[in-house]
Amino acid sequence: MTETTKVAISSDFLTAFARLPRNVQGRVTEFLNKFRNDPASPGLHYEKLSQGIDKKIYSARIDDTYRAIVVRQQESGVYLLLWVDHHDEAYAWAARKRCEVNPKTGAIQIYDVQTIDEKTVDDAEESVKLSLFIKVSDEELLKLGLPEVQLKYVRGMTEKSEFYAAEGSIPHDAYEYLSWIVEGFEVNEVLEMAAEEMAEAAGDDLGTALDTPSTLKSFVVVEGEDELRRIMAEPLEKWRVFLHPTQRKIVKKNYSGSARVLGSAGTGKTVVAMHRAKQLAASLQDRERILFTTFTANLAADIRENLKKICSTEELRRIEVIHLDAWVSQFLREANFSAQIGYDEEIDPLWEKAVLAANIDLPYDEGFYKEEWNRIVIPQEMLTLEKYVRATRNGRGTRLDRKKRILVWKVFENYHNLMKENQIRDINTAMYECSKLLGTMARRPKYAHIIVDEGQDFSDNAYKLLRALAGEEHENDLFIVGDSHQRIYRNHPTLSKCGINVRGRSSILKINYRTTEEIRTHAFALLNGISFDDLDEGFDPGDKCQSLTHGEKPVIKEFSDAREEFEFIAAEVDRLKGSGVALTDICIVARTKKLVDDYIAQFTKAGVRSYAIKRNKVDDRSFEGLRVATMHRVKGLEFKYVFIAAVNNRIIPLSSAVNKTDAVSEAESLVSEKCLLYVAMTRAQKGVYITSYGRKSEFLK
Repeated sequence: MTETTKVAISSDFLTAFARLPRNVQGRVTEFLNKFRNDPASPGLHYEKLSQGIDKKIYSARIDDTYRAIVVRQQESGVYLLLWVDHHDEAYAWAARKRCEVNPKTGAIQIYDVQTIDEKTVDDAEESVKLSLFIKVSDEELLKLGLPEVQLKYVRGMTEKSEFYAAEGSIPHDAYEYLSWIVEGFEVNEVLEMAAEEMAEAAGDDLGTALDTPSTLKSFVVVEGEDELRRIMAEPLEKWRVFLHPTQRKIVKKNYSGSARVLGSAGTGKTVVAMHRAKQLAASLQDRERILFTTFTANLAADIRENLKKICSTEELRRIEVIHLDAWVSQFLREANFSAQIGYDEEIDPLWEKAVLAANIDLPYDEGFYKEEWNRIVIPQEMLTLEKYVRATRNGRGTRLDRKKRILVWKVFENYHNLMKENQIRDINTAMYECSKLLGTMARRPKYAHIIVDEGQDFSDNAYKLLRALAGEEHENDLFIVGDSHQRIYRNHPTLSKCGINVRGRSSILKINYRTTEEIRTHAFALLNGISFDDLDEGFDPGDKCQSLTHGEKPVIKEFSDAREEFEFIAAEVDRLKGSGVALTDICIVARTKKLVDDYIAQFTKAGVRSYAIKRNKVDDRSFEGLRVATMHRVKGLEFKYVFIAAVNNRIIPLSSAVNKTDAVSEAESLVSEKCLLYVAMTRAQKGVYITSYGRKSEFLK
């Protein structure tokens, strides 16, 4: 292959490749290696398509039965792999395809040249009146990347279903913009979004067009054999290869300080964070390192495995992936700190003893004191009575005057002493002590850059620690992705109050790549009327999001008892399996671990192999079997079909998880439970089932 030759693979080619039988995939891979090494080789047996419209499109022989569809532009040295299939099907796919550089957007587009049915004058006029795009001018449609030859075809569409069915015929970039209009967004708003992604048109030169952001969201230029092998090993994991222009812009941007990225479930926040880590790792000097952290151990394990799919060995060596609690424990251990970190089972008894020993006449349970400590005392560093009586308590529902604060402090004093006596610390106290310890170390920051995933679940204490780890504000110091609509742990961080300034360095991801629009809208409706923050001092309405795929609405079923519910779920799982869906692509989600164990026992008894997704372990998809998980554990994962089971009264919301100390605490608890259900629903790509038995959850009313 000469230096001027460029070989690129389209996302459609990978989709077609994934559908082929395994033995055929092996032959295609052999073909690809030959193709990459010398795409002009006579041994590839190029043939013009006798029925083809575009003379740049050829077939190339893989074996006696299968053909690849290729674009050859020898003057620019560009070779594009578009499709692979059985001989007849490949030719049929390519017959009406055209490959061109769009004169308005500069993107390479693959689209069908449609045959428009002739209509009477009256029918044509009526069709125009009912058109989905009646409010959009021809010039505006062209600015959005629609090829001129498709104007009449698109203008004839009068039903949403007609537009969705045409997805494979319209260029990917144009279809995306038009879908926003179909879903009710204003034309000017869509034009503004499109303008950010446009590139200068380069005539018909595919070589120049191949470098534009809009092209790179559906084409990947193959640089070497190792990269080709990684791409073909898992062709359906397109997040590893194709970034949307808005994602690519965020990944590659040089920020003067900390940056924040918001986006609803399924918009690719973690994908952006991982590619950002790879981008930064490639430019590190000497012994510099990156910390990639998230809130839970299981998500850290998933991220670590996925980074292996996009990073080189040297890049991986420079990225430390660990959830923050584990980092704190490790740091304190290395600093010869004798106390251990304790969680509810170790900490709650200390609070009980502290309240009992204080012997005060206040109507608060242990949960109130625990939350006051974690949300007021530690974040504001109010570790003396004198400081605590002056602390601001915004957002706390229970009012405390000076006299009550003095009494409350007795509990805190006892609790602090008990932690010291038992050589134990709760995680927020441990983070505070880590931050103080780091402040005494006169040396360069421990990490050149810090990437934070699921940023909405971190506490103020966590962010103060991360600020200390990153050192003074510098270029690309902290990169935080999150979505307060997915906040399930009742932390409410305010970045600016933790020394993290993201003003002017914030982005919002707006395209949902995971769920269908039907699932997205149903899940989002659950959160109607709730105000969500932007991880700082503003608000995030979350309403500027759009799914590009469509399907069935979520199925909601009520049953009289658990037996009926299980019989329905088992029958649907069997039906999906019979239609070709792998059990590994189906997940049963329940609110508690006990329910998870119950469903696994029932499926095992029914002869269905099932697999519990556990904390601290990666979901190994090579292990065959139905997935079953708690709502907390399923976060960060995705499946084709999700069954949310036992959505019953007192289960969702879980009665023991609702803090009824005061109205504010109770409301926060209910929001967290709604967010948990929202997270579970948005794990699904194609279909969601919500089932209940007995008395259904109040959230389903």
